[in-house]
Amino acid sequence: MNNQLLNENERIDQLYALGVKVIQSKKVFSYSIDSVLLANFPKIPNNKASIVDLCAGNGAVGLFVSQKTNCPITQIEIQPELSDMGQRSIELNQLTNQMTMINDDLKNSLNYIKRSSVDLLFCNPPYFKLSESTKQKSNQHLAIARHELSTNLDEVLSMSQQLLKTGGHLALVHRPNRFTEIFDTLRKYKLTPKKIQLVHPKRNSEANILLIDAIKDGGESGIKFLPSLIVHDDAGNYTDELRTIYFGK
Repeated sequence: MNNQLLNENERIDQLYALGVKVIQSKKVFSYSIDSVLLANFPKIPNNKASIVDLCAGNGAVGLFVSQKTNCPITQIEIQPELSDMGQRSIELNQLTNQMTMINDDLKNSLNYIKRSSVDLLFCNPPYFKLSESTKQKSNQHLAIARHELSTNLDEVLSMSQQLLKTGGHLALVHRPNRFTEIFDTLRKYKLTPKKIQLVHPKRNSEANILLIDAIKDGGESGIKFLPSLIVHDDAGNYTDELRTIYFGK
């Protein structure tokens, strides 16, 4: 059954802490630690809340979140190959009654999702601005996923503001070196950061991942800077906190 869902050069990986399986391909796209940490970062609602994942890629974030809630999850991904992988992962995990994968540009999100209706919105957007070398990359799947070819920070946050209800949360993962731009753009769209965490590869290394939980139309006070998350110890092994996230307690 599993092999029937796989195309050439694809494999099935499993996040053992949750038991969820994800169809992956190194030639097209594979989720990274960013997706795992993003899915683990905000408080996950239950019951009748609405959850959306923009820039969904192969659907990893939504699949991880599905194991923590029974809320409906809508994912939007512009690349047909990634969207197809995500749809087959939904079928693989028997989540067709909970999850929906939409293959379209996030600019068209309001064609599928009611304005001001979303309680929690996840986004793992392209991190890098365009450069001359971007268009020359041989793997366009990775180029679109990582570089602002098909969307950019402003478009992502503008659509997030339109989709979220007042008091709804945006969970965003990005790069620390765009911290000022991210904060300015969040404020532009009345998305107030409330929880922030930096992630470091090792204890004495610079942070390379930024996690933000922002609230639509939230008050300016009450922002929390969480303790930094360290991925590897001095021996190169996962720290206890990361091991718990990946493999459970």
